[in-house]
Amino acid sequence: MTGERTSADGGMETSYGFRQVNKGEKQALVNDVFHKVAKRYDIMNDVMSVGLHRAWKDAMISALNPSRSEDYRTLDVAGGTGDIAFRIIEASDRKAHSTVLDINGSMLAVGAERAKKKGLSDNLTFVEANAEELPFEANSFDAYTVAFGIRNVPRIDVALSEAYRVLKRGGRLLVLEFSEVEMPLLDKVYDAWSFNAIPQFGKMITGDGEPYQYLVESIRKFPNQSDFAAMIKAAGFSRVTYTNYTGGIACLHSAWKI
Repeated sequence: MTGERTSADGGMETSYGFRQVNKGEKQALVNDVFHKVAKRYDIMNDVMSVGLHRAWKDAMISALNPSRSEDYRTLDVAGGTGDIAFRIIEASDRKAHSTVLDINGSMLAVGAERAKKKGLSDNLTFVEANAEELPFEANSFDAYTVAFGIRNVPRIDVALSEAYRVLKRGGRLLVLEFSEVEMPLLDKVYDAWSFNAIPQFGKMITGDGEPYQYLVESIRKFPNQSDFAAMIKAAGFSRVTYTNYTGGIACLHSAWKI
């Protein structure tokens, strides 16, 4: 399998990095990756983005502009360690409530411990479940967020349909994900960093470079900005837009349930 990107027509469900796998196999492989890196997840993000993920996440929360109302409810998917949910709660002056959903129990355990230390446990609920089959009633949330996690979901179209279902009318979808670099020269520097340095740093930090190799490859397989925007539209969302960060290394997708 090559590094050619998948399109809006699909393909991520059988792509484990550059390796082709059978339908139904990817989820277990991805789970194993995150069991391995859970305790060093923040370090992993720092390595992969040279620390820029923090600024990108702050920009995501600014775009969301969460309500300072105790009735405001958000769902953060694939957010086990709580990074986005914590930011949402703080931006709401600790009024909002965020449900953190992740399929990986190791990631959720890290998030719950971090929430306790930050004194945010009362504003959070941690749920172990699959993004493709959300255990919530329709029209339950004011916002659905996912940061650097949607590309690890096998059936992305199903996850987006579920996002649409559980959002209230007028609800907001925000997806932050690594994307296709659109600046000349930066793409070559980024490729060199990604494929040569990141797996080596991963091996130094965790003793195992394979999870980082998968994560780098999964970025290159994920649909580009316009193709992913098309997938969001196909799920029923309106006012679909996207904003590139750092030349397209990351991209924030925004949409509404009208």
